[in-house]
Amino acid sequence: MPQSQDFINHIRIPENNDWVVFILLGCLFLYIFMMNVIEREANLRDFLLQKYFDSSNNLPSWILTSFVITLTLSVLISQYIPVVPEFAAKLQLFGYHLNKFGYCFTIVSLFYFLRTALGFLYYQSIGDGKKWTIFYFTSTKFHFTLSILVIILCITHYYFPIDRNQAFLYYFYFFVFVFVFKILFYLFHRNNILPQKWYYKFLYICTLQIAPLLLLWKLLFI
Repeated sequence: MPQSQDFINHIRIPENNDWVVFILLGCLFLYIFMMNVIEREANLRDFLLQKYFDSSNNLPSWILTSFVITLTLSVLISQYIPVVPEFAAKLQLFGYHLNKFGYCFTIVSLFYFLRTALGFLYYQSIGDGKKWTIFYFTSTKFHFTLSILVIILCITHYYFPIDRNQAFLYYFYFFVFVFVFKILFYLFHRNNILPQKWYYKFLYICTLQIAPLLLLWKLLFI
């Protein structure tokens, strides 16, 4: 009897990660559509190195890229959410409740939407509204590259035998590095996308980069 119990305790139910495949394939098809239709058959090098005044259809590319980075981030970090909060678990649509991925996708989507809306209002309020289109053009290139890296992380996370608890620390360090790099990227980019005056730059970094990220962390993991 003890041997039978020990055998039962070692039974592993294989995870069904088909949903991950469908999401990642959908993201790749969106990028193929973007490069062939929206960007008019641009190759990867031309897309990443194109100049603002030589570009077109920047807004659709930015929307698609934002959607993909939201999806891929949600796929990667949803497995680390301890529980779906009670206020979210009670919500339902057509009889369906939010699971961890649904909750994560909702929160990350709201995070990007609110930060984008506040960013637009910020640029308008300081009289620098003309830079907004250059800002999201430049941001698209950064988040496109980041989303490709996150897709690779998703594949590694779900389809390779790794210690996921230990991997969380590596993910954390990776995203800290990405955040610091993004701030430097925005500060020193040749397109000069941040406000000209130093205190406006400091205000932008604190209120629209650091503060929303801390709120996102609290909603997801605390």
